[in-house]
Amino acid sequence: MLVWIMVSVIASVVMRNMGIQPFAWLFTSAEYGLLYMTMLGAPWLVREKGHVHIELLTAALPGAARRLLSRAVAAACVLICVILTWKGIELVMTNIERGDFDTRAYYYPRWLLTIAFPLSFGMMAVEFSRFVFGRELMHSGEAGIHE
Repeated sequence: MLVWIMVSVIASVVMRNMGIQPFAWLFTSAEYGLLYMTMLGAPWLVREKGHVHIELLTAALPGAARRLLSRAVAAACVLICVILTWKGIELVMTNIERGDFDTRAYYYPRWLLTIAFPLSFGMMAVEFSRFVFGRELMHSGEAGIHE
């Protein structure tokens, strides 16, 4: 998807600079790709602890308090992701019931776009729950950049 986005953006810019109207589907497909990449890549970021969080507070806490806070934050993340999964399922079902289409460049069933929401948030709920119930914590307890 990333390669396609790069190709479609370059093609659009080159066509525009040559005075040619770029194909509408080039821009639209890049938008779809950005949505899918963002939503479907998010669970992997949670698994790899690649999301942004600040460890200033957890670094100052003793071990037991840090573990409790880290698991509480992960549990809150699970709860939020479950709610967003539920709302995403409702959105997809609404799109299917109404027969909604995205009609900007071509007729594309809207549920094929919105299905990314419940899938992504559902997988993120699973990944965050690993930090609630597993041995590994979401927070390392060390402030600063770790790479």
